[in-house]
Amino acid sequence: MAARFYLITGCSGGGKSTLLAALAKAGFATVPEPGRRIVAEELAGKGAALPWVDPVAFAQRALRMAREDLDQARARSGPVFFDRGLLDAAVALHHLQGVPVSDTLGPTFPYATPVIFAPPWHEIFEQDAARRHGFDDALAEARRIRVACDTLGLPVHTLAKAPVAARVSEVLTLLERH
Repeated sequence: MAARFYLITGCSGGGKSTLLAALAKAGFATVPEPGRRIVAEELAGKGAALPWVDPVAFAQRALRMAREDLDQARARSGPVFFDRGLLDAAVALHHLQGVPVSDTLGPTFPYATPVIFAPPWHEIFEQDAARRHGFDDALAEARRIRVACDTLGLPVHTLAKAPVAARVSEVLTLLERH
């Protein structure tokens, strides 16, 4: 399973969703970011599990959604690219409640390595209705994810700050090597 599931993680506003959209357009299976889906659902309803209202409830819901995404992806063939996922939710829970990332993830990392990391990129970062935090918060989030990867011994491939077509080529080259 993990050998064909690719996690794209990193800084909020670092171009992950744009990259996933381009990979989907190229014919690859993709899974949208849990956080964006949760925010859309919560804003359409009562809004209790929003990251700026109840960050713990948001992280717990992201964790459940990421696990469901992994379960559903097993039915797909070929590579599957995830816009954020279980690692991101585990890092958030660690930050908010001190729960060890390894405890949340369990004994086996569910994605292929290296983890694909979108670095902080101030020039493309934008706030919007679903991303209310600023760039400094995004930087801190990216640092927490990198620390978790290092602590877990996960190899990381950091994407170049490049146009989306170049990033797609970079990811496809990475796939060919692994």
